[in-house]
Amino acid sequence: MTKPLAIILAAGKGKRMASDLPKVLVPVCGRAMVRYVTSAVREAGVERILVIIGYRGELVRQELEGEPGVEFVEQTEQLGTGHAVMMCRNQLAEHEGPVLVLAGDSPMTQASSLQALLAQFAAARPACLLGTAIKPDPTGLGRIVRDENGQFQAIVEEKDATPQQRAIQEVNLSTYVFDAGSLLSALERLTATNVQGEYYLTDAPGVLKAAGQHVEALCVLQPCEALSVNTMEELKAVEAEITRMTKHE
Repeated sequence: MTKPLAIILAAGKGKRMASDLPKVLVPVCGRAMVRYVTSAVREAGVERILVIIGYRGELVRQELEGEPGVEFVEQTEQLGTGHAVMMCRNQLAEHEGPVLVLAGDSPMTQASSLQALLAQFAAARPACLLGTAIKPDPTGLGRIVRDENGQFQAIVEEKDATPQQRAIQEVNLSTYVFDAGSLLSALERLTATNVQGEYYLTDAPGVLKAAGQHVEALCVLQPCEALSVNTMEELKAVEAEITRMTKHE
């Protein structure tokens, strides 16, 4: 199998972070958030990393310039996560094999989880493999709906979920491994028919499943990876967890 390629979404502003910095540059324990992600990706064995930049992208470029294997792709308009990945069409068209897609504002990303996803992808060769986690309080996150055989059926966002679906604790954490060709075909079929008028990467697994392609969800992400950074309060919680984990290493 061809070596994996990684795409890191790093174009956002982070409106609730009380900072004018791009969100991925907000320091976590004294280190830019995105550096935790690039380190985990590289430790997982991925040598080529496409970083999608947008808001104040020159600062992200300065932060990561010179890191081995990092290339920059510009998203001039922020029209959603699906649109961000569309900016990598040329690189995807030249790549055969797995494409790891993850968020640059996920400093709790663990290399071991990414390795497990890549190993499962190599074994099963699905069109798309979602990395999921169990979160006792899944409020605000997309739920993973499975059929009676335990197979992936859909990601259901909280606002669209039934009471039964809201009780599901398995959640989507926006960590995916796609087959490059399947990802390209899914991107072509994404639509922006939603209130925000944006293209969402979370729609891609459903698009592929509807087209009859094999989509899997692997509950392999650790609970700590469900810790996101959208507010200053969440930043403090992540820093506390990183400090705790560092002490136990």
